[in-house]
Amino acid sequence: MAFEDVSYVVDDAPILRGVTTRLTASRTAVIGANGSGKSTFARMINGLRQPTSGSVRVLGLDPAADAARVRSRVGFVFTNPEAQILMPTPAEDLALSLGSLPRAMRTLRVARILEQYGLAGRGDQPVSELSGGQRQLLALAAVLCTDPRLVVADEPTTLLDLRNARRIADLLLTLPVPVVIVTHDLELAGRCDAAVLFDGGRVVEMGEPPAVIETYRRISA
Repeated sequence: MAFEDVSYVVDDAPILRGVTTRLTASRTAVIGANGSGKSTFARMINGLRQPTSGSVRVLGLDPAADAARVRSRVGFVFTNPEAQILMPTPAEDLALSLGSLPRAMRTLRVARILEQYGLAGRGDQPVSELSGGQRQLLALAAVLCTDPRLVVADEPTTLLDLRNARRIADLLLTLPVPVVIVTHDLELAGRCDAAVLFDGGRVVEMGEPPAVIETYRRISA
């Protein structure tokens, strides 16, 4: 992933300011205060936001020019799972993500995925009756079942209790594809291979998580 002099402006207010960086680690944490630009940065990776100026390359593609191809390769997990769960039951939501498969194969895959993510027996239960952790597991499962080549998660543990936050973190950190995690959870950031610190719409430091986290603590004091 490469960002070259990327800026993003909304109503004359700069959100990102000349961001130039490359993400090459398997597990990258993106940290910073609210409003620092980190979520906008994450959304540019799969084309949910497009730069006002500068260029972005992801998996060799331009998310602005090749949005459909990028989104078919980049899975995005939102903070609130309700933003991406579209169907009334877990089984129906997973079936929607697997829509290209024949019906019989889709049914078998849904059952296996529900079992894998601790949702066995809940396939026909209304999503509204699932716990927050179960909903986030469902949202993550619906993303991962499409076999993305890259996963971006925007504060995926913010709304969860400690047990479910750790469970989601463990899942993300053991995926067989690169992961970019926007997070306020500094323990989670510390478990990544690299960290990027945003402040005022700029990347102010990147490198090994302990050093980047220490800088964040210092500038936030």
